[in-house]
Amino acid sequence: MLSLQEISDRMEISDLLSRYSHAIDFQDWDALDEVFTPDAIIDYSETGGAKGSYAEIKAWLPGALGRFPRYQHMVATTKLDLDGDTARSRSILFNPMVYQGEGKPEQVFFIGLWYRDRLVRTDKGWRIAERYEEMGYSYNTPDMPPVASLDGAAA
Repeated sequence: MLSLQEISDRMEISDLLSRYSHAIDFQDWDALDEVFTPDAIIDYSETGGAKGSYAEIKAWLPGALGRFPRYQHMVATTKLDLDGDTARSRSILFNPMVYQGEGKPEQVFFIGLWYRDRLVRTDKGWRIAERYEEMGYSYNTPDMPPVASLDGAAA
């Protein structure tokens, strides 16, 4: 039987993962301050993105996602291993996106991946301290120029 603390932790972490999706999908970059620890390391490199500190990734995201007029991040089926004030999770992400190349019609494509996270309890609640984005699949992905690296150059 789950203790009240474990039930609370699981609900808070579920809410944390949802807050990430809402922050990204509504381009509320400052809301990510309530998702990640200030010293978090985020690695989107396997899926064509960047790897860096939370501050670097937060500054990079608007440009990286700005080329997509619409997208959604649906996080589901999280496997969560709690260990006191730390936890590890692995969650599915289903990510439909819309891209429109110059002079071309909009194209919807899909990305399926895994978020592998290390989470920590802080005095402000649970936060993601490490995030690794593991590629699963993509479908109908258009030809696109590479996303800029953290320093602004094409990756």
